[in-house]
Amino acid sequence: MAYSYDSENIFAKILRGEIPNRTVLETAHSLAFHDIRPQRPHHVLVIPKGAYVSYDHFAAEAPEAEIIDYTRTIGKVCRMLGVDLASGGAGFRLISNAGEHGVQEVPHLHMHILGGAGTGRMVNPPGT
Repeated sequence: MAYSYDSENIFAKILRGEIPNRTVLETAHSLAFHDIRPQRPHHVLVIPKGAYVSYDHFAAEAPEAEIIDYTRTIGKVCRMLGVDLASGGAGFRLISNAGEHGVQEVPHLHMHILGGAGTGRMVNPPGT
């Protein structure tokens, strides 16, 4: 499958420094920053610096160093926010939307880390 990356998306512009952000953590391959419309007390986005549209694109094409860095960055941010279970946090929700059915708004892989308050059910059972 061919992935079509839009280099003018808002996250690409953030990575190029064209749009400011409130950085939480930056590594060689990843950037974590506060969401501009937080849905919970803690709402941080984590993006890879590479041009990946979705998680399946990233998993298929990213080098191992990028995958490891991205995964570990997500874990570090959870610890920094105090929501990780290992440190006694109450937990978090990790969300990545992909494509039309996933209601992806920005065509650049990003994970939402939501914590600091309950989030409710992820999906309601059919018929409710």
